Amino acid sequence: MGGGGNGSATFPKWAKKPCIMGIDEAGRGPVLGPMVYGCLYCPLSYQETLTTLDFADSKTLKEEKREELFENLKSDGSIGWEVDVIDPRELSAKMLKMTKINLNEISHNSAIGLVKRVLDMGVLLTEVYVDTVGDAEKYRIKLSEKFPGIKFVVAKKADSLYPVVSGASIVAKHVVFGFPTLVRFSWGTCTPYFKEIVQVVWEADNLDEDSNKRGRHQLKLSDVGLTVYKRKSEDMESSGKGRCKFFQARKLELVSKF
Repeated sequence: MGGGGNGSATFPKWAKKPCIMGIDEAGRGPVLGPMVYGCLYCPLSYQETLTTLDFADSKTLKEEKREELFENLKSDGSIGWEVDVIDPRELSAKMLKMTKINLNEISHNSAIGLVKRVLDMGVLLTEVYVDTVGDAEKYRIKLSEKFPGIKFVVAKKADSLYPVVSGASIVAKHVVFGFPTLVRFSWGTCTPYFKEIVQVVWEADNLDEDSNKRGRHQLKLSDVGLTVYKRKSEDMESSGKGRCKFFQARKLELVSKF
């Protein structure tokens, strides 16, 4: 899975000039959730300006600052970015195959995929900076053999040394919508995560008399699951009234008996 942008609806003219790119990951260690590789690229001539944008290793930044920086880079017409989101199921499947693919190889392949994707877009990459995974020199040789026209710099703590990698680190730490299905998000242990949840609110299309009098009934979808505003919610759900088109289109109903 991938996504990204360059802050412009059209392909930027600067992408035809020599460009640098940084690559970093998020979620390599946790037992839950995806692993995300992010990249940031910009003109070589923009490198000096990049050092003034306050990018830093995302692990050292508070979430609010990280989000502010991400919004800034998204609106910067001289910066492009992409992500590769590797699903936990894909990670497990590859690492548990008869012929196993280890996490380092998965990481290498993700970084290689990002370089190829950006090159295929027509960006003239001349330098790429990567946070090391495994032996730095072997990784550099592997990348150089794949892309002989590009100078690769592979270094430990690259996200602290090179602003273009710091920017990629911020890109990689995007908000993931939803807990994995194995999480019992209704349990109290999940409550601390509710403070900064991402919410999507929509109006119900079928309204009963009570909701007509008091205003539209709303359902709220958060990144930890589905909740309903407290207002006769149990009665409305059991009767099917107030159900959003999202559920109707999928013929989803509450079931009490199996």
